[in-house]
Amino acid sequence: MLDAITPIHVAGWIEEITGTHSAPTVKQRLAAVRHLFDWLVVGHVMQANPAHSVRGPKHSRKRGKTPVLAPEEARQLLDSIPTDTLIGKRDRALIGLMTYTFARIGAATGMEVRDLYQQNRRLWVRLHEKGGKQVELPCHHSLETYLDHYMEAAGLRYAPRAPLFQTVSRGTKILSGRPLPQQDAYAMIQRRAIAAGISTAVCNHTFRATGIKAYLKNGGTLEKAADMANHSSIRTTQLYDRRSDDVSLDEIERILI
Repeated sequence: MLDAITPIHVAGWIEEITGTHSAPTVKQRLAAVRHLFDWLVVGHVMQANPAHSVRGPKHSRKRGKTPVLAPEEARQLLDSIPTDTLIGKRDRALIGLMTYTFARIGAATGMEVRDLYQQNRRLWVRLHEKGGKQVELPCHHSLETYLDHYMEAAGLRYAPRAPLFQTVSRGTKILSGRPLPQQDAYAMIQRRAIAAGISTAVCNHTFRATGIKAYLKNGGTLEKAADMANHSSIRTTQLYDRRSDDVSLDEIERILI
């Protein structure tokens, strides 16, 4: 019965379940259908994948949608976080980690204390990124300071298996032992941005994009940025390359009216 399914059937299904959705959504759902049939072929339920020859809409993006901070804004935000409390030290260390290592929020909040280690007289971080990939990077000197201050205040140096970034128990102002959920990190970032007077919209991914932009703007290469960010393709890294923004603004300002 399944072998009677043809590419025409698959194309009709995709049209029905996507309706007027954008091209990226259509491509994502078509990819999901292809993976489903691939699984059925591997399991010998079907002889061929009928979705293989179905082509989705053309979609090409040269610039990512993630909001990116200017270096001055990023510095303003980091400097605005009060560090006279444990929560402040934790928040500054988390935002600094994502900015200086290009870490995804999942890799950052998933870190354990043992993922910080000394090597060649420098603090290093070990990130467990998506796809099971492991990235190890030396810390920028500012990030090293942020992490040292947080670790000292939190008393985590002798708890290697403990989550690095933890929630804080209400009323006690001490670490709970539970990892900080991504939604809590997002809420924290929103609060910190508002308190710092940042008008740019920010999200968990903003600091990864901000770090990549600053790196490229200061002479970094796309190849190295892709390695550091754990991108499988340089094309993905190019979405974070906002160096042309400054050129565009200069050109717009030539319209003297």
